[in-house]
Amino acid sequence: MYRAFLIKYAEIAIKGKNRYIFEDALVEQIKYQLREVEGKFRIVKEMGRIFVYAETDFDYEETVEALKRVFGIFSICPAVVLEDQGFDKLAEDVADYVKKLYGDKALTFKVNTRRNKKTYPMQSMEVSSALGGVILDACPNMKVDVHKPDVFVNVEIRSKIYLYSENIPGPGGMPLGTNGSAMLLLSGGIDSPVAGYMIAKRGVKIDAVYFHAPPYTSERAKQKVVDLAKLVAKYSGPIRLHVVNFTDIQLYIYDKCPHEELTIIMRRYMMKIAEEFAKKDGCLGLITGESIGQVASQTIHSLAATNEVCTLPVFRPVIGFDKQEIVDVALKINTYETSILPYEDCCTIFVAKHPVTKPNLQVIKRSEEKLQDKIEEMLKEAVETAETIICE
Repeated sequence: MYRAFLIKYAEIAIKGKNRYIFEDALVEQIKYQLREVEGKFRIVKEMGRIFVYAETDFDYEETVEALKRVFGIFSICPAVVLEDQGFDKLAEDVADYVKKLYGDKALTFKVNTRRNKKTYPMQSMEVSSALGGVILDACPNMKVDVHKPDVFVNVEIRSKIYLYSENIPGPGGMPLGTNGSAMLLLSGGIDSPVAGYMIAKRGVKIDAVYFHAPPYTSERAKQKVVDLAKLVAKYSGPIRLHVVNFTDIQLYIYDKCPHEELTIIMRRYMMKIAEEFAKKDGCLGLITGESIGQVASQTIHSLAATNEVCTLPVFRPVIGFDKQEIVDVALKINTYETSILPYEDCCTIFVAKHPVTKPNLQVIKRSEEKLQDKIEEMLKEAVETAETIICE
């Protein structure tokens, strides 16, 4: 029945030149998400709407699922496309459409008409009123309710006429690439993939860095992170994942620094390395999955201590979330089952029995002075020997 999808934007207040940037980015992301869907599609911008036309047979469910991964889409409306052959033909087509869609169901409805074609001989209210009468005649079990209807029957009159009733929620947000790029510190846990998804939803292109610690972490742990990056990439587009061998740095810190400060000091050097990759990739910020108070390294004091080494802003989109709220998003984006696979990452291997929760920055810096003989060269080597994997 459907040969087109009418796309409504999430950020409807965007105006002027920015609107064209928004629309063009949205069209590109729609093309990207549909690239592997069965069928051939044509995408058209037209006066506040984007239309996705199916030019061949296509997989309806697969197409809808692909569009639901496009940030910036507020709703997806499967539409019947009609030629303007006069009101009588429109009335006939509307009656057939509603009967096919709702049959004998006892529902209340309202007709909404949007008349972009100003030369159409009837006003929007006239069209809605007349079509409401046609539907009542064709479907006697249905009743009009203009305040809280069960269903809307929408008619958009343009160069063609678009008829739709179903509004499938999109993900919202803004199209990828409209708000710069940022570097995600990606682990094998639940939180960081969710953080990457949430920042990408605001139009930010993301790359990622993962800290690998062989032989203390296995190749399966590394593959787990690659798999998580690929799952996030279903929404964010391709992710450049930089895999950093962090073993020597961790062992050096473990050998030279007080063990209760291990987590904070290692975290500070992770942030330094992540920022190095961010600057190389042209990113304007870092992203972490930290939530206040969830673990010792995520107290306010600890976050302040790790932030101190960064010159780029650090975005923490789940900072105020409870764990279950993070899990809910992970389930929604299909990363949860992968995140809970039992493979250790470098953050869980070198954990102190009694980590400091209120680190004193000056004390931390004094401890780091014990690393000065070798640490800069080790950081340089870690960056230069990193493996980059394209995840999509």
